[in-house]
Amino acid sequence: MVRTVAIVVTAAVVGGLAGAAVGVAVGGGHATGAATTPQPVVGTNTSAVRSTARASALSPEAVYRTGSPAVVLITDTQTEVVPPTFFTPGGKQRVGALGSGFVVDRRGDVVTNDHVVQGATNIRVGFSGGATYPATIVGTDPTTDIAVVRVKAPSAALHPLRFAASSGVQVGDRVYAIGNPFGLERTMTAGIVSATGRDIQAPNGRTIAGAIQTDAPINHGNSGGPLLDRFGRVVGINAQLEGGTVDANVGIGFAVPSSTARTVASELLAHGHAEHPWLGVEIETIDPTVARVVRGLPSHGVVVLRVTKGSPADRAGIVAATKQVTVNGVSASTGGDAIVGLDGKPVSSSGTLTDLLAQRKPGDHVRLTVVRGSQTRTVDVTLGNVPG
Repeated sequence: MVRTVAIVVTAAVVGGLAGAAVGVAVGGGHATGAATTPQPVVGTNTSAVRSTARASALSPEAVYRTGSPAVVLITDTQTEVVPPTFFTPGGKQRVGALGSGFVVDRRGDVVTNDHVVQGATNIRVGFSGGATYPATIVGTDPTTDIAVVRVKAPSAALHPLRFAASSGVQVGDRVYAIGNPFGLERTMTAGIVSATGRDIQAPNGRTIAGAIQTDAPINHGNSGGPLLDRFGRVVGINAQLEGGTVDANVGIGFAVPSSTARTVASELLAHGHAEHPWLGVEIETIDPTVARVVRGLPSHGVVVLRVTKGSPADRAGIVAATKQVTVNGVSASTGGDAIVGLDGKPVSSSGTLTDLLAQRKPGDHVRLTVVRGSQTRTVDVTLGNVPG
């Protein structure tokens, strides 16, 4: 079972989320910053990222020393649904909750998970010096589980973190999670990137594609905290864990990729809400070893598993797979369309398609290269906005 990792004081977790198929929606939009205020870190320029990448990796001590002052403890009050029993009726009650977040600019903007502040009141943000300050919600996006709150804190308390491009993250990279597991403030855990391109389920049931899987221990209360690379830059937002019990971490955690988080946070800061380009398909990455055996599967790309009725893909004539085959114990879908390119760029996996779509916005026209059986064709699609 996949679980979110905020803490509800009376109930251990905010909720449980399960994995889902890829490609229904991805984060989109363009970073913006007000000219009269300091540029938000969510708009990090690429030259700064490149110069950091050429620098030497930091020691774990240095990662913590530079990163922990930016990490905050978020407490709030949320509404919890109480199920009925034989003796009492069901209803709702207000409970205290806590999670993590991190400062991204000198205005006091803090990025966290949507489920940390979903429906919250009385939000307070605690800093490493022990002081806490009131905060208000700037915007939330349940489709990507990203939210931004603004804290009224003195500038001396604000130490922004910077984002790195999550597209550069590779399996085996060293990573560090800083957060407030079980309320233990600014705890750092270390591990590696266990996998990339995972699919996790957002609070509203939609898919967050391209998630980073890590074995750095993530527990309840880590939600919204940063997953840092060896240079101390944010590559993900810790959001979920996989575990057999409510209280156990088994070394499988998931982070929303920084490419999604940065884009969505920028839109929340600019508009208070985010829009997401929508193709309307569920997909799976083609296994090259299976493709060599199964007729009709290209050597790379993604197979369309399902097409949402009335979606942009449906209107463009994209067809879902009709058959399921098994090769050496590996299941594969075939008999429908496989997407192998977008606007002339190759699509090698679900993560690649997600990254390419994340650079677009609703209303954009894209050209898909699609294979069905032995036929290759191009399909023009006008991207939609994720349905509410």
